[in-house]
Order: sequence, then structure tokens, then C-alpha cells
Amino acid sequence: MILGVGGEEEIPLADRPREGRKTAAPVQNPLTSGTASERQALEARIARMPAGLADPAKKEIAAQLVSTAEHSTLNWRGRYGAIEDLGDGNGYTAGIIGFCSGTNDMLQLVESYTAEHPDNGLARYLPALREVDGTDSHDGLDPGFTDAWEAEAAKPAFRAAQDAARDRIYFDPAVRLAKMDGLGTLGQFIYYDAMLLHGPGLAPDGFYGIRQAAMKKARTAAEGGAEKRYLNVFLDESRSAMRSRTGPAQRDTSRIDTTQRVFLRKGNMGLTAPLQWRMYGETFRIPPS
Repeated sequence: MILGVGGEEEIPLADRPREGRKTAAPVQNPLTSGTASERQALEARIARMPAGLADPAKKEIAAQLVSTAEHSTLNWRGRYGAIEDLGDGNGYTAGIIGFCSGTNDMLQLVESYTAEHPDNGLARYLPALREVDGTDSHDGLDPGFTDAWEAEAAKPAFRAAQDAARDRIYFDPAVRLAKMDGLGTLGQFIYYDAMLLHGPGLAPDGFYGIRQAAMKKARTAAEGGAEKRYLNVFLDESRSAMRSRTGPAQRDTSRIDTTQRVFLRKGNMGLTAPLQWRMYGETFRIPPS
């Protein structure tokens, strides 16, 4: 899919600059660090917090917002079968959040799906997916993989597997960490979208590296800081990482400048509808619930 941005310039939809996810850096994931008892206490504390973005109505809003960035539509449920190579160095991009053959999450998805449904139409591509992981190669995937993906996406089980992989790899960790940092529903969405965009990596341009950079400049709400100030700093760091990418689609910052920053500037910390935002020059709206 192609979108026009800033006049007549055309860029591929769905920026997925997650090249750094495998690069180690001296940054810790606070959800997995500490002793077992400390992690257990943290999870218990998070479980007592309000649902926030995990509330079904808010999670639906999050899915719609992400879908406008990834697919230029509010109808995210119509994108399970989407698959194409966007030319961004990440191989095939597919499904509701843009699982990529080059960034490991597509491999995780197909592996977990195959464990539950071993006779599925994608299982025979697992050796190739393992080989191309971390590259933009289609070796062993062409021909046939895109057709197999589209066919499998017609099955409720594969759609459910995409939902589960989205939650396990991105949504749940982002929301839990945002709650740990004292962030409300909007902040939880900002973390989730950044986790999707940059990948759950520890490198400076991965999610955890971006969070660490922001925390050096502003205190989180949990640390006694002002939530809006911290989120603005976090968005600055996320935007800077986006602008350092190579392709025009990867450098487009609509999902921050004319979406998340708009909600933050208006003080809509609960991500409450009605919502209006612009993505790649197109206006989207979610009416009051």
C-alpha cells in the first residue's frame, strides 16, 4: 500500500524500523530484572492498578490508532491477510501490526501457531523464516509464501494467533511497563506504539534504549515527575530515533507529530473519544463511545 505524504511525495505505508532489536546494549528490561520475589511483587502491584489501555474499549481504540499508521484504515480486523515487502529492509511485512520476516516477530508468530496447529499452510516455510530472520531476503519464501499467508489468515485460529502474538510480544509488556512508570492510558498507548515501531530491543534505537534516554532527561510519574513532561521527552527521543532511519517512510513522524503529540497537548491523558488525528496527511476520527 502507498500513501502520499506532504504533497505528491509517495512513501510506503507502515514504517517498521526495527533493525536494532538484536543488538545488545547495557540497558536492562525492568520487567525481567531483579530477583524472582521482586518480579512477583512488581507483577502483583501492576495487577492492582486500573485496567487503563487493557480495558477492552481502550484496547480497541489502540488497535484503530495503530491500524491508521500501519494500514491507513480504522478497520484493523480487515488486515490479518495483508502482506507485502515495503522495501524498508525488513523483508515481508504482514498482518494486523506488521509482523516482519526480517525482525523475528513473524518467526515467533508462525512457530507458536505451528505448535498449536502443526498442519497449517505456513509450517513448511519455518526453515526459510529462520534463515531470513534479520535480513530482507525472500530466499525459500518465494514463490508461495504470500498466498499461504493470505489463505491462512482466512482461518479464525490464525487470526487469534496474530492477536496473541501482538499481546505477548508488544502490548502486554508495554502496558505493564507504562503502569510501572506511573503512566495513564495515553502514556500506555505511547509506550505500546513505540514498542511496535522500534521493537523491544535494548539498543539505543530500541524501545528500552529510548526509555532509558528519556529517563535521563525527565523523571517518570512514578519517580515524582510530571507525566506530560516525561511523555514529551519520551516522544522527542522516539522521534529522534525515527529521524535517524534511512528511508522516507521510516523517517515519517506522523504517528507522533499529528497523533500522539496532539492528544498529549490537549491533555487527553485517558485517551478518551471523541478523537481526531492526522496520519500521513489523512484525517481520522473515532466518535464518542
